[in-house]
Amino acid sequence: MKKWLLFLGSFILTWATLAQNFELIDHKDSFQASFNQLVKIPLKIRNNTDRSQFYVVRKVHSDLGESQKGYFCLENNCLEPAIVEFSKKVEPGEVINLNYTIETGNQQTQNSIKFEVFPKGSLTEAIGHNVSILVEEKMQRSVFQNREITINDVYPNPAQDEAIIDYKINHDLVKAKIVMYNILGKPVGDFELPAGDTEIKIQTDELPSGIYFYTLYVNSGGVLTRKIVVRR
Repeated sequence: MKKWLLFLGSFILTWATLAQNFELIDHKDSFQASFNQLVKIPLKIRNNTDRSQFYVVRKVHSDLGESQKGYFCLENNCLEPAIVEFSKKVEPGEVINLNYTIETGNQQTQNSIKFEVFPKGSLTEAIGHNVSILVEEKMQRSVFQNREITINDVYPNPAQDEAIIDYKINHDLVKAKIVMYNILGKPVGDFELPAGDTEIKIQTDELPSGIYFYTLYVNSGGVLTRKIVVRR
């Protein structure tokens, strides 16, 4: 009986040690997106051991449609869509900033993707990660309109990597911009709205998660303030 308990205790200790050797951090299981948008699925791996280790991320299932693409990206360097496996050496305590980027296409759909993450040569230690993506046509929601400008609400909201605001300026001489503020009222971004364009992209990937506000200024006067949430 003692030998059996000793064996069981040793097995549990070994399993717990393996489970702590690496982890998938900042992961998210579901996404919502609009047509022709980029969705970045974080696949950040932290090496919790005291030695260098190669880790493998493998796409084992995907049901992307004909108008969609998916590919691995390390920082801003992306691989070909045909590559379904990524491997990289990770130093002790290091986190690799890997993501799987989806081009959502132009059809309404519900997609699912499954990944496996494991130390190279140790498939038995694999961690599974299932992700679902809902792609819907964006709804144009005008939140302000006068003879000078029409502006629609920001999307997606909550935002992860970027948010988009559609607008239309009716006269070339109109000067318009968006200023984004944190919850304390400190400006964190200033975005001009050129008369010849119809949308502005607000990068939110470097902003901490939280509540922000954006104000529309037309000819130096503030005419509209709306809320946007940044979520990781």
